[in-house]
Amino acid sequence: MITALPNTIVLIPVFNEEANLLPLLKEVGAHLPGVPVCFINDCSTDGTAQKLKTAGCAHLNLPCNLGVGGAMQAGFRYACEQGYAYAIRLDGDGQHPPSECGALIDRMAQGDVDMVAGSRFLAEGGYTSTMARQIGIAGLAAFLSYACRQKITDPTSGFQMVNRAVMLYFAHQYPADYPEPESLALLSRQGYRFAEVAAKFRERQAGQSSIRRWGTIFYMVKVCIALFVDRCRAVDPRFDRRNMEAAP
Repeated sequence: MITALPNTIVLIPVFNEEANLLPLLKEVGAHLPGVPVCFINDCSTDGTAQKLKTAGCAHLNLPCNLGVGGAMQAGFRYACEQGYAYAIRLDGDGQHPPSECGALIDRMAQGDVDMVAGSRFLAEGGYTSTMARQIGIAGLAAFLSYACRQKITDPTSGFQMVNRAVMLYFAHQYPADYPEPESLALLSRQGYRFAEVAAKFRERQAGQSSIRRWGTIFYMVKVCIALFVDRCRAVDPRFDRRNMEAAP
């Protein structure tokens, strides 16, 4: 059992994850007792909506498919409107074990960062995957580490915990196409602080990933191009970290 920080919510974006919903909700309840959960259903075409209706937890049913970026922005808006101070993101495919949330919470509790990301490459024994995926992630990690001026080992990790300042920022602006790596770059430019902690991931519990084999490298190349374009855009001073910290 993990002791969460006060006023924390768990946000879980889902798309066609009906087989994973109830087991994941049960796991969250076992490891984070009393912590509310909100699923964001990204217009699933399977039985996800019906499962959520009977699950007895908060959920948002989006009217059209927005992708994980749009789904998470909706989740962050919900968390802000409900007055939460912290949000933990778990992916709906079950790859982020709720039992690993303690590492994120402990790091956030130190009070010197605004976001904590779980890295599968810092955990003991590391993370094994296909050669194509390893090459793609390593290249993207190097590019993003240079852009952010700090070491980043897992640029595509969606296992994250954020404070209210980041929630407010992401509720207004959150990348739609490549949210995980792009959000790190944006946070760095806007003055937010983030860190990685070791976390053990597991294989998808059901269903199939939308990214296959050598498509991973193509995906990483597109992300690097998007990050380069982001660097050419001026930052919006309204969403500077100091302004978001002062916001209600």
